[in-house]
Amino acid sequence: MTKRHLITCSVIVLLVIISVFNICGTKAVPTTSMNNPKASVIAKKATESAPRITTFIYKSPDADEDYSFANEAMPTRNKSVTRKLMLSIKKHSFKCVQSNILHSKADKWFPIIEPILKAYGIPDDFKYIPLVESGFCESTSPKGARGIWQFMPGTARTYGLKVGHGVDERMNLTKSTVAACKYIKELYGLFNSWTLAAAAYNNGEIKLEKAINRQNEDNYFRMHLNRETGAYVYNLIAMKAIITQPKKYGYDYYAVKDLSAGSFELLAVN
Repeated sequence: MTKRHLITCSVIVLLVIISVFNICGTKAVPTTSMNNPKASVIAKKATESAPRITTFIYKSPDADEDYSFANEAMPTRNKSVTRKLMLSIKKHSFKCVQSNILHSKADKWFPIIEPILKAYGIPDDFKYIPLVESGFCESTSPKGARGIWQFMPGTARTYGLKVGHGVDERMNLTKSTVAACKYIKELYGLFNSWTLAAAAYNNGEIKLEKAINRQNEDNYFRMHLNRETGAYVYNLIAMKAIITQPKKYGYDYYAVKDLSAGSFELLAVN
C-alpha cells in the first residue's frame, strides 16, 4: 500500500510540474475592445502596410524654382546631382561663353522647331538638343554627324532624310527636325521616359539599353554612363535655364520679344 501511495503521489507531483512549465512558457495575449480608439489605430497599422516613399526623385510643383527636363524633375537634393548640374550651368554661363550667340540662334530657330515638336507630341524642352549637340553650328563631327540635330548618315536615312549624291537634308532645319521628332518618339516608346530618350539620342538606344540591363537601373541620374552621355541631360537642363532666365546667369541685358499666340522669348544682348 505504501509503495502504491508513493507512486500515486509521484505521478501527481510530476503532472503539477509539467503544468507549471506550460503556463510559464505561454505568452499572454491581451484582449482589447475595438471601441477603444487606441486599439483601432493599432489594428489599422497592423493590417495596412505604409507605402514606400523615396526622396531621391520628386515631382516639382513649381517649374520656375526647380530644375527639370520635359516635366520630369531631377533630384537636386542629391549632392552629386547638384554638383554636376552646377558645373553644367557654370560652363554655359555668360562668364564662360562670353557671347550671346546661343540666345540669338535660339531666337531665330525656335519658332520653327517648336511647332514641329508640338505636332509630333514631343515635349518643348527637346528644342534645346540642337544647342547642346552643335550650338547651331551646322558643322560635321569627327564621327560624321552633321546638321543642328547631328544626325549620322545611316540614322538620317532611316528617318526619311536624303543623304548622298550631292544632297544632304541634314542641313535642312525643317526636314531634319521632323526626322528628329520621329526618332525621339521611337526612343520614348522604348524607354518610357523622356530623360532616357534624350540620353539615348546622344548615346544610341542599344548602348543605353545594355547599360540599363547591366546596372539593373533605369533612372538616368543614378546610372553610370560615359562622360558625354552622363553630362548630356545636365547640359540640356542648364541650357534651358540660361535661355529662359538669362539675367540670372550673367546675361544682364536682354529684350522680351513677342512671338505668335502671345508667347515670348528672352533674347540676351550682352
